[in-house]
Amino acid sequence: MSKTTQCKNCEKHFDESFDYCPYCGQESADKLTFGVLFSNTIGNYFAVDARFFKSFIPLMVKPGILARRFVDGKRLSYLHPAQFYLFISVVFFFIFSFTVRKADNDLTQKFQKEFRGEIAIDSLDFKKDSIGIEIAKKALKENAVLTNIAKEDLNVIDSVLTAEQKNPKSTFSFSQKKLDSLIGSGAPLEEKLAHMGLNEGDSLIKRKFFTQILKLYEQKGGGILKTLYDTIPITMFLMLPLFAFLLKIFYWKKGTFAHHMVFSFYFFTFIFTSLCFLILGNMIFEIPVWLKLLFFFSFIIYLMIALRNFYKSSRISTFFKGILVTYVYVMIIVPIAFTGIILVSIFLY
Repeated sequence: MSKTTQCKNCEKHFDESFDYCPYCGQESADKLTFGVLFSNTIGNYFAVDARFFKSFIPLMVKPGILARRFVDGKRLSYLHPAQFYLFISVVFFFIFSFTVRKADNDLTQKFQKEFRGEIAIDSLDFKKDSIGIEIAKKALKENAVLTNIAKEDLNVIDSVLTAEQKNPKSTFSFSQKKLDSLIGSGAPLEEKLAHMGLNEGDSLIKRKFFTQILKLYEQKGGGILKTLYDTIPITMFLMLPLFAFLLKIFYWKKGTFAHHMVFSFYFFTFIFTSLCFLILGNMIFEIPVWLKLLFFFSFIIYLMIALRNFYKSSRISTFFKGILVTYVYVMIIVPIAFTGIILVSIFLY
């Protein structure tokens, strides 16, 4: 009579000669060790097997085909879209971190120069402009190449900050020399904030904003770009459903929201993969600006082809819908998200 053993997972009995439980599939001699714990976790999310290479090539050279195949039911042959996106995004932000580190050092040095008084100042008492706003605007404009901020986004930031400067309730009015003396003497936080213009009855949000600006001033802007960078991955992940929602609007009868999410996952995976190659290439040699613009323009071409292959629509319909999706996303959603990133970065700094 054969001996049986009990599965630790489903608690059912089976022949002890089995290496795996016939009911739930767990290994019969599964011993949890430190190595097994992390190897399984990393392996489940970042394993590079045949499915990765089988998914990678269609993603890069056949726009929309991979998403179409996945939606049509061919799912075990290809890497799951969410898993593919997470893997590539981790690789991208790891590579991008080296560029951010250098840009952050350069921007920090620029902030320190500006805070040391290299801006032409007519008076120590600022009644019209905020020190922090003026320095931030000047530093961001002069370091637009380092921070990869588009000219259009800079104009949006400048208009927002300028509007804030014209609002007397939102501006700072303080003596830089006196604030430096308060900081040097170790004055209480309340005294420094009061000198900057914070009133006792102001809201918690305004107090938090004043506190963060004071911190920015005290640290001479050090690490501000790194903080901004840390908020981008979460923002990008939240922006992905918004892109899928746009697709749902323009292709209302072409599938469920989950279908549009599959397309979005693969499309953003393509973008991150392409940017990885761009950053790595730029590390080896300086890529001309015109070639970078052509590179970003190729994203629109890829989107057009992918929309046609995925939704099986006509060329004219694909062209106009692709243009509208791109316009709404780039001109409305991205600027709003970018403004949100800056505000969150200030509050998390």
